[in-house]
Amino acid sequence: MDDHKLKGINSGNSAPVTEVDLHAYVDRQLTLERLAEVEQFLAARPEERERVRDWQQQNTLLHELLDSVVDEPLPMGLPLKPSAVTFAWRGLAAGVLVAIVSAGSAWTLRGSLDADALHLALANKAAESSSTLASGEGELTGFAHRAAIAHVVYSPDVRRPVEVGADQEQALVTWLTKRMGTAIRPPALGNLGYELIGGRLLPGEKGPVAQFMYGTHGGQRLTLYVTREVPGQDNTAFKFGKDGPVNVFYWVENHFGYAISAGA
Repeated sequence: MDDHKLKGINSGNSAPVTEVDLHAYVDRQLTLERLAEVEQFLAARPEERERVRDWQQQNTLLHELLDSVVDEPLPMGLPLKPSAVTFAWRGLAAGVLVAIVSAGSAWTLRGSLDADALHLALANKAAESSSTLASGEGELTGFAHRAAIAHVVYSPDVRRPVEVGADQEQALVTWLTKRMGTAIRPPALGNLGYELIGGRLLPGEKGPVAQFMYGTHGGQRLTLYVTREVPGQDNTAFKFGKDGPVNVFYWVENHFGYAISAGA
């Protein structure tokens, strides 16, 4: 998070308003005195006021997506301690989810979200309750199964794993947006150690789907599969499945199907 100081509207005894103040304002963590100062600052800064509104909308969306899952009771017979592999995968999936949720409904990254903090919070919650991401664990079907197959086919490719590389990201965005019929761009996963390699267009059941590929310096690959082929499906809970050597975390949101795939 950028903590640069923003010039205050008064030069009196008030401390300059910073990014920390704005995030604390969104999270309702300011003292009454500081709250009044920040509200005065925002009243004179339309652009900063718009940024704050974006963050508030992101918080609302996160609550809508996650509150019901976080509050689920522990199933009877559930192992009290998840395996190290399961814990690591849950943390990774949670971090990718944060990056996608930060994009908002228009699938464009805007504003700022403390992804690391929420990533850790979700990972810790997974350690407390294995139901957080595994409530839908089971055999993969539909677009989640197709995402796993696409991951197995393309992620091992060293010479040409993608059609358009990250060095041409804007061209990739323009191309996929045109073919998918809606604005779409790859979320930034650098905080998780994954850098964009590029993307490709794949055939779905009735139309095109997008696959973004990411990689670490150690050679691990992760793919994000995005499809509009979820007719008649409302928003769904987050589900986890496994297809051979591939873990897949998937859900439906705003008429889009998302599947995150990585090696088990």
